[in-house]
Amino acid sequence: MKQIRHFVNANDSVKSLLVTFPVLLYTLFMQIRKTTAADIPAVMAIYAAAQDFMKTHGNPTQWGTFYPEQSMIENDIHEGISYVCTENGKLAATFAFKVGQDATYAQIYDGAWLNEKTYGVVHRIASARLVKGSARFCLAWAFSQCGNIRIDTHRDNLPMQHLLAEEGYTQCGIIHTYDGTERLAFQKSE
Repeated sequence: MKQIRHFVNANDSVKSLLVTFPVLLYTLFMQIRKTTAADIPAVMAIYAAAQDFMKTHGNPTQWGTFYPEQSMIENDIHEGISYVCTENGKLAATFAFKVGQDATYAQIYDGAWLNEKTYGVVHRIASARLVKGSARFCLAWAFSQCGNIRIDTHRDNLPMQHLLAEEGYTQCGIIHTYDGTERLAFQKSE
């Protein structure tokens, strides 16, 4: 056992693999697909659970009890940017993803984006909290689509900030959403 510990301490790539391996096992059967109209009730239930989670974890105002509205999800589906993560046929998470400029990211304050290359945007990511690693899997999938992702979150959303840091995202500054509220802006690039 001493030899294994010594080897792992001496070899960061193996150590990283040992930390990552359980997450890989959890995500072995997950898939990402476009959201359909039939998914809307389950997607809205995921968002309701996420709103409750935020409230009980010090972030009661980011989504409150009304965001996102069903009409927004229906519009995302119509635009082809709404996705669900499934595991064994059950919805594990949901999010919006698109490649291209996002108006809320046009101006950044108290910092700068890592680059101005074409980027993907992840919005409204929420997990059903039934499958460990589902939000992480969604972020990894989005990154695999274009290798340059921008995302934002509320200052009080510490669980999301922690996840983004673990996934290698850099906090770049502050942006303002369409309604003028402040968000912390993050980016990850190849």
